[in-house]
Amino acid sequence: MRIDVFTLFPEYIHGALATSLMGRARRAGRLDVRLHDPRIHAADPHRAVDDAPYGGGAGMVMMPGPLFAAVEAVKPTRPLLLLSASGRRFDDGYARALVERGGFSLICGRYEGVDERVAEHLCDGELSVGDFVLAGGEAAALCVIEATARLLPGVMGNDRSADEESFADGLLEYPQYTRPADFRGWQVPELLRAGDHARIRRWRRAQALHRTLLRRPDLLQRPLSDDERAILAEFTPTVGPATVAPTDPPTPGVDG
Repeated sequence: MRIDVFTLFPEYIHGALATSLMGRARRAGRLDVRLHDPRIHAADPHRAVDDAPYGGGAGMVMMPGPLFAAVEAVKPTRPLLLLSASGRRFDDGYARALVERGGFSLICGRYEGVDERVAEHLCDGELSVGDFVLAGGEAAALCVIEATARLLPGVMGNDRSADEESFADGLLEYPQYTRPADFRGWQVPELLRAGDHARIRRWRRAQALHRTLLRRPDLLQRPLSDDERAILAEFTPTVGPATVAPTDPPTPGVDG
């Protein structure tokens, strides 16, 4: 998968993507991330990429010229997405859709923002990683790159991992445990040590349902199936507050 990233700070992204899972994926040729600095396409001798906003206001705004020139010179993989607080919320479903496209490109904003003509006439859309403000789009770009690249076949050691994690099927992930079985008096659930894999699968499903209903009911906007009700009744949750999970997700704006 090819990803083009337009950023004033390519070293910010390069360092992070040279390590761990992403570094191995790039060295193996499964992930092709290309970094482009719009500053080299600035028209003036000082390589200026920002200017004061029309109408006044605090801070500076990234000019359209260097970004348009950089994109036109590179001809990046589409869709080209501007990382922006105004964009569509990025989630696991969006990540999987980008993987199916086989590649995409990102523009990282800086300063007080990016000239609106970049969003309207250069990009294919805008993307947000959350309802908060960052100093620039580089951290957001890393989130998008890692969330998508790890879904590629062969990037993770076990390709099943991506199908069993939080959000993969609309639920939070079930709790995980490893050795020792007894740590400071806190025990790993006996069921996980018994070797009954069919029962373990049902227990994990029950825990995932319970966690989602308790912590992120917004993810489960549907009635529970008969089997889901049955496994919630079968297994008493062993993590989190001692609360009985509701059988149906709350209605937004009514039940909280």
